[in-house]
Amino acid sequence: MQLDWLANLLPHLLNGVSLGLLFALIALGFMLIVGVMEVINLAHGSLFALGAYVAIFLLGFNFPFYAAFLTAPLLVALVGMVLELCLRRTYGKDALYGLLLTFGAALVIEEVIRLAWGSGEKQLLVPAELSGAMVVGGLIYAKYRLFASLAAIALILLLWLFLEKTPYGAMIKAGAHDSEMVRALGINLTRLRLFVFALGTALAAIAGIVLAPIWGVRPHMGVDAVVPAFLIIVLGGVGSFWGAVAGGLMVGIVVGVTGAYASEWSLLSMYLLLIALVTFRARGLAGRKTALEN
Repeated sequence: MQLDWLANLLPHLLNGVSLGLLFALIALGFMLIVGVMEVINLAHGSLFALGAYVAIFLLGFNFPFYAAFLTAPLLVALVGMVLELCLRRTYGKDALYGLLLTFGAALVIEEVIRLAWGSGEKQLLVPAELSGAMVVGGLIYAKYRLFASLAAIALILLLWLFLEKTPYGAMIKAGAHDSEMVRALGINLTRLRLFVFALGTALAAIAGIVLAPIWGVRPHMGVDAVVPAFLIIVLGGVGSFWGAVAGGLMVGIVVGVTGAYASEWSLLSMYLLLIALVTFRARGLAGRKTALEN
């Protein structure tokens, strides 16, 4: 009886881990922008959705799936760069200006998606080698879910290596802590912000493409991604890379398992998780100590 219960639970745990890794990818892109730009990008979810739609557009021109997977984030990153150019007039002013501008950009991007592709749900088709299921140790598991997990792990590790092992990563981390110091060292802060915004946007677009075959594609799908991204950053601790990854896994597992056994509680479960964690640890899993804990 116990083994049967574990066997039934395991697929949902694995699906939760896969979803959590992709949530973490979205949150990391969001966190990069917040850290360096000091702007909460409310258009992050819409750019996530745009990545899926651009991939569908490229596939319509007979692009191979993997070529679309690589090209679509670059095109969406260009949109992100245009948005950053618009944001420049808000730097140094009240944060409300940046919030309102990115909120307006989110509405514009969503309406452009509706005008270009319609309001109906679409499907991003995957290649034959990623379709169907595979059997591992008696467990039947979707091939695409495995691909999504491996892709997310690879991208998270590459991002960590870039931030930790390259001079550009050091500049980004320095910019997140003290932008005035970065400027004093002679680093072009304007160019750094443009690059970081493009990188964060590309990460959102990649996550949108990978999640599209699982979630389906619709104009408002970005809302389903940006809300967990907010929660994950708080759960993991603002500014913590691995805290965001851990927070993403926690949210993914809780949502995945709850959705399997009590679907009406799946969205509420992540809010309950946030309340429970912040009640006992105000700074999140790996955040710095704040005045609230003194």
